[in-house]
Amino acid sequence: MIASLSPAERATLTDTLPAWSLQPGRDALVRTFVFADFVQAFGFMTQVALLAEKMDHHPEWSNVYNRVEITLTTHDCNGLSARDLTLASAIDRLVP
Repeated sequence: MIASLSPAERATLTDTLPAWSLQPGRDALVRTFVFADFVQAFGFMTQVALLAEKMDHHPEWSNVYNRVEITLTTHDCNGLSARDLTLASAIDRLVP
C-alpha cells in the first residue's frame, strides 16, 4: 500500500512546491497553468500525459482553451503521497 505524506513532509510543501496549493476540503494539490492559446495548452497536456504514464500516476485535470488545471492526489491512500510530489515537481520542470 502507498503511504500518505507524513506531517513533516506536509510542512515542506510550500517550500518545495510553491506554485501548488492544497485543494480546499480535500487532501490534494492543485495548480492552474495558463498558456498563450489552446495549442500550447494541449501540447503541455501531452507532455504531462507522457510523464504520468511513465510514472503510472495519472492526474485529474481539466482544460478550457488556454487554461489547464491539474489536481494531484493518490487514490490508493485517499490523499497525498510522495508520488504526487514527484509528479508535481516533474510537471513544474515542463514550464518556464
